[in-house]
Amino acid sequence: MHKQEGFSLIELLIVVAIILIIAAIAVPSLIRARVSANESAAAAATRTIITSEVQYQTAFGSYSPDLPSLGPPAAGCPPGVPPSTNACLIDFALSNAGTNSKSGYVYVASSTNGAGSQTFVEGASPSTPGRTGVKTFCGTEDGVVRFNPSGGAVPGTPAGCTALSMIGN
Repeated sequence: MHKQEGFSLIELLIVVAIILIIAAIAVPSLIRARVSANESAAAAATRTIITSEVQYQTAFGSYSPDLPSLGPPAAGCPPGVPPSTNACLIDFALSNAGTNSKSGYVYVASSTNGAGSQTFVEGASPSTPGRTGVKTFCGTEDGVVRFNPSGGAVPGTPAGCTALSMIGN
């Protein structure tokens, strides 16, 4: 009689089946955890952009026309007072998150700087809805971060943003 060495095919199939069952249970939890982390990062970045818009308005007398105006140039912030075109108020990755997503979200910012009326609206929407995030976030000059739990595009007007739910409600 020969002594059996190694594993039988049945034993290997049982091990593979157990690994697949564990993966089927773990992967959805990991995806939910990643979506939750991306949404938390998007809400925090939205708060950062709101604060930077207020600082920009204080320094330059109007809100920034777009997101890159709040960030540094590619070469970094110059010494002294930065120009209004690159105010160095947010990091480079966030200021370019309109074209290159950051933590699964794409960011936008726009403003209206008319005589006697200055407003801005900015926010973040998932780059791949359902996979990188679900909620859309936005903010205006009132300083409140709001969200749309069903996602969609960032509202294009301050009124559209203020109609959404506030974080914490």
